[in-house]
Amino acid sequence: MSATTSKAISEQEILNAQRKHWEQTFSSKPDMFGLDRSDPAIKAAEQFERERKRKILELGSGQGRDTLFFVRRGFQVTAADYSQAAVETIVSKAQSAGVSDLLAAVRQDVREPLQFPDESFDACYSHMLFCMALTTSELERLSREVWRVLRPGGLNVYTVRHTGDAHCGTGVHRGDVMWEVGGFIVHFFNREKVTRLAKGFEIVSIDEFEEGGLPRKLFRVTLRKETQQ
Repeated sequence: MSATTSKAISEQEILNAQRKHWEQTFSSKPDMFGLDRSDPAIKAAEQFERERKRKILELGSGQGRDTLFFVRRGFQVTAADYSQAAVETIVSKAQSAGVSDLLAAVRQDVREPLQFPDESFDACYSHMLFCMALTTSELERLSREVWRVLRPGGLNVYTVRHTGDAHCGTGVHRGDVMWEVGGFIVHFFNREKVTRLAKGFEIVSIDEFEEGGLPRKLFRVTLRKETQQ
């Protein structure tokens, strides 16, 4: 085995280990990101309501702060996360809130094909899922899968930390434009990467906003599925 091949395998193992890291984090911190819905979720809900998008897929739903917001607004939501602890937390919260009839929660590794039929959803929403420990080729496959499960004219709304963020270029480099800070690997985006991943979609908007400490600097990307990819 060459040194280059060995390094590539080692880097992939590091990326794969993020799943266990998130699982442990969610198990020990059931409200890691707080209980309030995010600002991107508010804006997404407003657009979904304007366009009568009722059946929503949320990827990387975490512990459900945005999920519960959507179901309380009357959306039918399928929440998907690769952490079983997160999925169980969402189900429990929905049952306690009396809104479990509008929710389906499933375990899904987005590096694998999405477990849903073609044209199943009116919209897809994900808050910082695309900037997790995913390589560019994995992101391209994920984008194609989102396109597949959306109905024609469906919306794909996602947020990502961008290269203007204070953490970009700090910590440990993990290949591509990925950096590990505090145990978490982040894939930082520029506008060119957004465009690269938008094949088959119309780019409706790329909006910049800030959130949380530092503060984190993000894009909110809104895409519309075209009829042919």
